[in-house]
Amino acid sequence: MKIADILSPECVISDLKATTKKDILAELATPVAAEYKLDLEEVVTVLLSREKLGSTGIGEGVAIPHGKIGGIKNIIAVIGKSLQGLKFDAIDGKPCHIFFLLVAPSNSASQHLKALARASMLLKDPDLRQRLIGAKSPQEMYQIILDYDSHLDE
Repeated sequence: MKIADILSPECVISDLKATTKKDILAELATPVAAEYKLDLEEVVTVLLSREKLGSTGIGEGVAIPHGKIGGIKNIIAVIGKSLQGLKFDAIDGKPCHIFFLLVAPSNSASQHLKALARASMLLKDPDLRQRLIGAKSPQEMYQIILDYDSHLDE
C-alpha cells in the first residue's frame, strides 16, 4: 500500500488551529467528512472512542489517530501539522506536531493495519519529520510525503 493511494492533496493541513484533543480530531476529520458526506460528529466520536483505548500519540512528536467508519469504501488519510505542538497524551509525554489521521471502512481489517504500519514506518524517520515541520504549504507537505513514500520500499 502506498500513501498516495489514501492521501489526497485536499487532505493536508499545514497549520492546525485546534488546541484540544477533540478539536484536533474534528479539524483533521473535517476534509474527510466533507468529501464523503459523513457526519463530522460521528467521525469524531469514533476517533475519541479509539483514543480511550490508549493514546495514538506514538512519540517523537507524532500521533496517528485512526478509526473505522461505515459509509466509506476505502481508507482515507489526512495529515496535519501544528508548529506549536499540541498535547495529545503521547507515550513520551511530549506535544505532537504531526498528525496522520486514518479512517477505514468498518469491514476492513488487513488494509487498516497495513495503512497504520506504513504511516508509522514513514513517520519514524527523523529527517521526514523535520522536513514536514519545515514545509511552508500543504502542497509542499504532500510532495514530501509522496517522495519519502516512493523510496520506502527501495
